[in-house]
Amino acid sequence: MSLVHPAEPPQATAAVDGPSSEELDEMWRRQVRWWHALFAILLVATTGVLVFEGKPQLPWQLADVAGVAVVYAVWGWRGLGQQDLRAATAYVVVAWALMVVLMSLDGTGSAWILTFGLFPQTWASLPRNRAAVAVVVAVIAIAIVRVWQAPRTHDQLAAIVISTVIMLVLSLTLGLFIDRIIREADSRARTIDELHLAQAQLAAAERAQGVAAERERMSREIHDTLAQGFTSVVTLARATQSAVDRGDLEAVRERLRIIEQTASENLAEARLIVAEMTPGHLQSRTLAEALQRLVDAVGQGSGMSGRLVVEGEPVVLQANSEVVLVRTAQEGLANVRRHSGASSFEVRLRYAADEPVSLEVADDGVGFEWSGERAGYGLDGATARAAEVGGRFEVKTAPGEGTRLRVEVPL
Repeated sequence: MSLVHPAEPPQATAAVDGPSSEELDEMWRRQVRWWHALFAILLVATTGVLVFEGKPQLPWQLADVAGVAVVYAVWGWRGLGQQDLRAATAYVVVAWALMVVLMSLDGTGSAWILTFGLFPQTWASLPRNRAAVAVVVAVIAIAIVRVWQAPRTHDQLAAIVISTVIMLVLSLTLGLFIDRIIREADSRARTIDELHLAQAQLAAAERAQGVAAERERMSREIHDTLAQGFTSVVTLARATQSAVDRGDLEAVRERLRIIEQTASENLAEARLIVAEMTPGHLQSRTLAEALQRLVDAVGQGSGMSGRLVVEGEPVVLQANSEVVLVRTAQEGLANVRRHSGASSFEVRLRYAADEPVSLEVADDGVGFEWSGERAGYGLDGATARAAEVGGRFEVKTAPGEGTRLRVEVPL
C-alpha cells in the first residue's frame, strides 16, 4: 500500500493600518485648543462691535457677553467633545439664554457674531438629538425676540420667518453633516481597534504555534540523531558483551571503536542542535558522502549488506533540503536496523533534470501493516520535514514484502 503526504502552503495575514480610537481622541485634544481660541476671538469681536456702536444698553450688553465667557470657562470647555454631558447641557442652556437676552438688547443684530461659536459648540457638546432640539429652540427663541423688536408689518414678519427658516435649515443640515462625519470616524476607529486586537490575538496564537512547532522540531531532531545514536551504542554494547563472552578480542576492539565513533558523533550532533546548525553528517561533506557514511555505519553495526546508489548528475540543494534527505535516510536506516529483520538494504539518491530530488530507503525485511496513521516521531517527523521544504514523503510496505521509504524535495 502507499500513502503520500503533500506539503501544505503557508498562510499569511494582512496588515491593518489607520487611526484608532485613542489616536482619534488625541487628534481632538490637539484641536480643542483652536476651538477655545476661536471662541475667544468671537467674544472679543462682539465686545468690540458693541463698544463701537455705543448704545445706551452697553453696560448690560457687556455684562451679557461677560456672562457667556464665564459660563464657557466654568462649563463650556469641559463639555466639548461630550466629555462631561452635565457640564455641556448646563453650558448650552445658559449660553443660549444669555444669547437670547443679548439679542433682545441689541436692536441692530450685531450680537449675531456669537452664534458662529454657539452653533458648532452645541453640536460638539451634546448628543445628536439633544443638539438638534437645542438648536431648534434657540432659533425659535431668537425669532420671537426679533418679532418682538421689529415693526409689526407684513413684509417685516415675512422676512423674519424666511430668515429663521433658512437659519434653522442651515444650522441643522450643517450640524447633522458634521455629526455624521464624527460618527463615521468613531465607527472606523472602533473597527480598526477591533482589527488591531484581532491581529494581536492572531500574532499571539502564531507565536504559540511557532513555539509548539519548534518543540516538535527539536523532538524530531533528538529522535533522528541522539536517540538513534544511543540506540546504536546500546546495541553495540550488547554485541560487545557477547564477543567478550566468546573471547573474541578482535570483535571487541571493533565494537568498542564503533561505540566510540558513534558516541563522538552523538556529541557533535548535540552541539550542533544547540547551535541550530546542519546535521553533523553534512559538515564538510557532500550529500552523497554523508549518505555513504550512514550506509557504512549501519552495515558495520548490524551485519547487513547495504549499498548507496546515486543516479543522475548531483546538483546543489538548499541546506534545509539536504537536512531533510539525511534525516529521512537516518530514520529509514534506523528502522531497517531495529525492526526490519532484513538481510540487505539499499539507499537510492536520484537526481533528474527539472524534477524533484528523491531519496529511497528500501529493505528486504518483513515489512508491516501501514495505515497512514500516526506512528511516532519517526515517520511522522519525516512527513513533517518534507512538508516544511515543500516536498512530500511516502511509505510503501506490506507484511512480508519489505519496506520502501521515499522522500522528494524540490530543487
